[in-house]
Amino acid sequence: MKVVQEMLGHSSYALTAKTYTAVLPELALEAAEATARLVSRRGTKRPPGLTSGSLALDRYREQQAVQVDQALEGPGSVKERIAAAFELLIEMNFADSDRRGCLAVNTAAELAGFDEDATERVRAMFERTTHTFLDGIRVGQASGEISRDLDAEALANHLLTTLVGIQLLSKTSRDPELMKRSAQLALAPF
Repeated sequence: MKVVQEMLGHSSYALTAKTYTAVLPELALEAAEATARLVSRRGTKRPPGLTSGSLALDRYREQQAVQVDQALEGPGSVKERIAAAFELLIEMNFADSDRRGCLAVNTAAELAGFDEDATERVRAMFERTTHTFLDGIRVGQASGEISRDLDAEALANHLLTTLVGIQLLSKTSRDPELMKRSAQLALAPF
């Protein structure tokens, strides 16, 4: 259990023990031990090659990218297209009755710093999303829709930060409209 606590970054052994043993102690312990076997230890490197987790992240990236790209290539102004991409992702999160959330965000929250391969794959996903936003912002600046006085890179990063926050909060929120209003506020500088 101590290894799982350290790997997951829990602040105390008690938190880990309570989390993994409160409902079904034997099953929880078995799941925690299986997780510990799957996640690389601090300071060690995973052997080269794709794992099922790597393949899942790659497939998720491709599926999410297509949907976001379609929203960003749709009709309307740059701001309207970015808003449509946010709305699409929010609706997808709330349509999932299990509230699993975003695989990339979950992976970053749980494995970043422990699993180099997963960290790099998620970083690439976040960079791709940021660059997609950046491309749209630059188009908007070139057309005069978005002020050229705004730092395009910082604005793209701001949108990614908002998106990641919404993805994470959607796991526990009961109010998709609140998430949509948050997305609208992120677009306020436009």
